Amino acid sequence: MRQSFRDAFLRAIEQSGQSVRNVATQSGVSYEQLKKLFRGNSASTNVDDAVRVAEHFGVTVEEFLGGNISTATPWTVSIAGKVGAGARVPVFDAYEKGGGPQVECPPGLSPHGVVAVEVEGDSMEPVYSAGDILFYTRHTADGVPSEAVGKRCVCECEEGLGWAKVIRLGREPGTFDLHSFNDQSPTMYGVRLKWAAPIRLHWPADLAKRL
Repeated sequence: MRQSFRDAFLRAIEQSGQSVRNVATQSGVSYEQLKKLFRGNSASTNVDDAVRVAEHFGVTVEEFLGGNISTATPWTVSIAGKVGAGARVPVFDAYEKGGGPQVECPPGLSPHGVVAVEVEGDSMEPVYSAGDILFYTRHTADGVPSEAVGKRCVCECEEGLGWAKVIRLGREPGTFDLHSFNDQSPTMYGVRLKWAAPIRLHWPADLAKRL
């Protein structure tokens, strides 16, 4: 049964045991706004913030209004596999889907739609080191979005290997040049990619909390 956004919010707070401030911090929505909603001084919120709150609880807005929130632990992200810079790593075959180890979701980053990969080898030093965790979101199943060009990305080449590189347009249409983070790993020219996603957050190995 569809309910008001405030009713859905109150239900989610009760079921999850989270504080309003915690939801605000993790979702990026104003604490004052959510406090007014919680106290009944406001019955709803704008669409963008509604989406952020729903994603914080691991569901869509429609699911949220239907009284559902994710039954999974909302603060964890599955590690999909491993990624290399100079090493040839079949990153996305490392674990069965959903069967990888879990890492605590960093503060300020909603776990909804977020994927984590672990750095393998030292070919990305001094920027990234072995055991570091990279978080990214794939907005499309395939392809390289324009916002990925010129950014540090996690990507997969046509051979099915995963890389963490700075992506730039190649000379030939449909190709890309993958630049490394140090002088020891040469640039890969003219690579065809299945997909690429900008790295949203980097957690050093000593800060990543594995569960």
